[in-house]
Amino acid sequence: MSAKRDFYEILEIDRSADEDAIKKAFRKLALKHHPDRNPGDKLAEAKFRECSEAYQVLSDATQRARYDRFGHAAFEGGNAGFDFTASGFEDIFGDLFGELFGGGGGKARGRRRRGEDLSYTLTVTFEEAAFGCDKEISVPRAVQCTECTGTGGKGGAAPTKCPTCRGAGQVRFQQGFFSIAKTCGQCSGRGHVIKDPCAKCGGAGRVRQEYTLQVKIPAGVDTSTRLKLRGEGESGGAGAGDLFVVINVEEHELFRRDGNDVICDVRIGFPQASLGAEIEVPTLEGPVKLKVKEGTQSGSVFRLRGKGVPDLHGYGRGDQLTRVFVETPRKLNQRQRELLEEFAQIAGEEVHASRGFFDKVREKFA
Repeated sequence: MSAKRDFYEILEIDRSADEDAIKKAFRKLALKHHPDRNPGDKLAEAKFRECSEAYQVLSDATQRARYDRFGHAAFEGGNAGFDFTASGFEDIFGDLFGELFGGGGGKARGRRRRGEDLSYTLTVTFEEAAFGCDKEISVPRAVQCTECTGTGGKGGAAPTKCPTCRGAGQVRFQQGFFSIAKTCGQCSGRGHVIKDPCAKCGGAGRVRQEYTLQVKIPAGVDTSTRLKLRGEGESGGAGAGDLFVVINVEEHELFRRDGNDVICDVRIGFPQASLGAEIEVPTLEGPVKLKVKEGTQSGSVFRLRGKGVPDLHGYGRGDQLTRVFVETPRKLNQRQRELLEEFAQIAGEEVHASRGFFDKVREKFA
């Protein structure tokens, strides 16, 4: 009789592997060598049993400690308690059964479950996002059916025990040399069935209904910010789910956002840019005075500290970056034209292309 292989070697893992690594290794090997994937292959069946035994020992902290200390000798005189229906071991086989045959997991699903989470997209203005606000929203969610008082049966009739699983919520199947549990297909793991469903809810015991609630939007939210409202989702036997409010911020005609900073473009005239001026610029809190320095170039940025968006987590507030663009007049009256021509002459700038200029161009490319 050949000596038994090391359990860690069988699962192809290190001796320091944690619980997740052990489970992952076993799933990989179990799927590969499962008898139903290798019909008639005795070697695959032997390897499947070998890796199953290794997993049961190494996945149990007590048995793993005994094995690490004494090796296979720890279980001489009796096996390692090899039981395919043991707690925990049955669960992973239930998952494997689902992967192999398209069924559900091995655990019964008749237990009370938490309600589903809901998602709601809320559109707010730029200012509402910046400074926060209170909003009232209407959300459709499932509530108890008043016609059947939540039983799902016509006239409130109680469900009856599932004849397939006899109320267990799961059925057992014989797979080669072991038995395995699978969620009951007739009752979906609930353990009961409804013979005569309620006409209003179709046997679900719940109907969809809109409800309103107040939502406090904190200052500093931005598009895609998610606000979690605990217990405002679908109701369930083990408690209600959560409601996630996803923020969508409308575009603003004057401002755009860069993190917590606000960017605003303003236009000034050539005389203001050249001589300097005090202009009025918009901010989120209303217009303020901004001093434009003499000789300001188009595209210059002026920072107004603390005029941006409050930080969502309370870390201060951003700034407003005001970009000024020098606007060239499209139409000039006679006097304006004369003054600009005089200015250009004093500055030594040519404002009209002379014949001499075109002559020079022709000579160059002749």
